[in-house]
Amino acid sequence: MSKDTERMSEKIMESKVLWYPDSKKNTQMDRFRTQVNRDFGLNLANYNDLYQWSVESYPEFWAEVWRFCGVVSSRMYEEVVDISKRISDVPEWFKGSRMNYAENLLKHKDQDKVALYAATEENDEITKVTFGELRRDVALFAAAMRKMGVGTGDRVVGYLPNGIHAVEAMLAAASIGAIWSSTSVDFGVNGVLDRFSQIQPKLIFSVAAVVYNGKQHDHMEKLHSVAKGLPDLQKVVVIPYVRSKQDTDLSRIPNSVYLDDFLATGKEGDQAPQLEFEQLSFSHPLFIMYSSGTTGSPKCMVHSAGGTLIQHLKEHVLHGNVTSSDVIIYYTTTGWMMWNWLVTSLAIGASVVLYDGSPLMPTPNVLWDLVDQLGITIFGTGAKWLAVLEERDLKPGGTDIVSCFMGQNVTVPVYRGEIQTRNLGMAVEAWSCDGKPVWGESGELVCLKPIPCQPTHFWNDENGSKYHKAYFSSFPGIWAHGDYCKINPKTGGVVMLGRSDGTLNPNGVRFGSSEIYNIVHPQWEEGGGGCEAGDRWEGGDPARGLLQPGLP
Repeated sequence: MSKDTERMSEKIMESKVLWYPDSKKNTQMDRFRTQVNRDFGLNLANYNDLYQWSVESYPEFWAEVWRFCGVVSSRMYEEVVDISKRISDVPEWFKGSRMNYAENLLKHKDQDKVALYAATEENDEITKVTFGELRRDVALFAAAMRKMGVGTGDRVVGYLPNGIHAVEAMLAAASIGAIWSSTSVDFGVNGVLDRFSQIQPKLIFSVAAVVYNGKQHDHMEKLHSVAKGLPDLQKVVVIPYVRSKQDTDLSRIPNSVYLDDFLATGKEGDQAPQLEFEQLSFSHPLFIMYSSGTTGSPKCMVHSAGGTLIQHLKEHVLHGNVTSSDVIIYYTTTGWMMWNWLVTSLAIGASVVLYDGSPLMPTPNVLWDLVDQLGITIFGTGAKWLAVLEERDLKPGGTDIVSCFMGQNVTVPVYRGEIQTRNLGMAVEAWSCDGKPVWGESGELVCLKPIPCQPTHFWNDENGSKYHKAYFSSFPGIWAHGDYCKINPKTGGVVMLGRSDGTLNPNGVRFGSSEIYNIVHPQWEEGGGGCEAGDRWEGGDPARGLLQPGLP
């Protein structure tokens, strides 16, 4: 790490408080702490006490989260987790339970309450979908999937913008036990095939065109190339998004069909299909997410339905104090795990706002205007957008675990430059290169104990060697995340200091050196990464490398 970065982080150690929590407010975190004290005869006085208990007594902690957050299951678990297993053993969680992720997201009793708001840069009209309408639509999607033969364990993918159809298709796949994976529409053909070709999807949803930065972009040519590269596809469902059916030609794409024709196959006469939820194990695969591809093709990380659900519930309910009266937005695409995180807030009954397009069009105020228009109470975004607003003088995780090691906390102060706290149940430390914890100085972000949200496995990694090389090769039995961080011993806050591996992360978009190698040298095979971007010269501004095919 450069001395410039060190100086910056030293300043942060003495940062001022930007916000204090209301000491009179009885948050869900406070109520949870009271429940734990009552159930276990403890006297946990504050968040730090609760955090220490959560990582020391993690089976009891996760059982309390299950109960407090109201996880819906058709069969109760027999054991939370085998405490003799280390995090590198990838232990099974909540053994014996039967449940469904989609059922938990669609359980809200007020069917007339708005579940989804969808906004785009293209027009001012906002589409609303109630919980009742969402259940109806998901049932129809699921019935059509079943009709074409999609079943438990099959892969269903989306090459989609952040809109209502993506949520409905994902929930339908989850309801029948299929595995969902998605990429953003701004991905190129090779980037999509690097991911989807590894998991052999049976069904893909996509769109005819997209709008970004005030311009309409054809999507059919890319979709044609993607479909051609996925030989196991049985159906390509095209949504006439932005562009009408009359202006869209499906003739070049085999087994393609418009969305309304696909959904019509799920109907039996005039009878609307019933919504059914396949009851599955806690560890049943829900999502396949992708690594950045630092040392070869992106690795396919399989996340369980139960692990994703309970981790997101913990973050939303306890850390975010989200309730059914909240309206939540996170500016994201379907290719980032924050999309999955955002959608899970439906399980609490919150209304989710989906935005597709540039966050600067038609004006840089577009997202703030949505806050006013919809009464958004929880707003999330990446740092780059805020930096752009600052440049214009406008005043206003991780994919690996499909959630967050550290994050928001409504019960403790916000210090400038720091993430507030290490999250409950996440035994996170910063370690030196010789495997010793360090405080107040840079170290490798590690997790010491099992967590239900870690990937169950990598796809096509039968002996688990890729999985273990990715996370457990630095410190045996300990999860090393690939980030440098500093934990402030005074505040308990965390400062992130950048990647410790070969992942490129300009403006928050993670990709690996393999994505560059695949362009400049298509025959390149998995090996060591040698590209760097955004390096910082001591005392100077970030240096950036420009790679252009055809230039030496």
